[in-house]
Amino acid sequence: MITIKKNKEFRKVYNHGYSAADKNVVIYKIKNSSSTARFGYTVSKKIGKAVVRNKIRRRLKEICRLNIDKFDQGYDYIIIARIPAKRCSYWELQESVFKVLKKLKRKAGR
Repeated sequence: MITIKKNKEFRKVYNHGYSAADKNVVIYKIKNSSSTARFGYTVSKKIGKAVVRNKIRRRLKEICRLNIDKFDQGYDYIIIARIPAKRCSYWELQESVFKVLKKLKRKAGR
């Protein structure tokens, strides 16, 4: 699993990709030049202090790692946690990610 770290790459996904959201997460998606899925994670300071933000980021990374087969290969994904995500359990967060992924696949089908 490859991580997106450069600001330039994040901006490209934000500006040219398409997105879907629910109350806990927003996911941006764009085609990349490689054959693997790459992931970036954003957790704002509005959500809480570093301990809370890191906990949410770790959960999102684990959801992506364990369910890599549910993500389309050859795409970049940026997953943004929203404020209600801090009250979610791991399973609720995972359900949110899957729901938003389904929305993205429907958008891609249009």
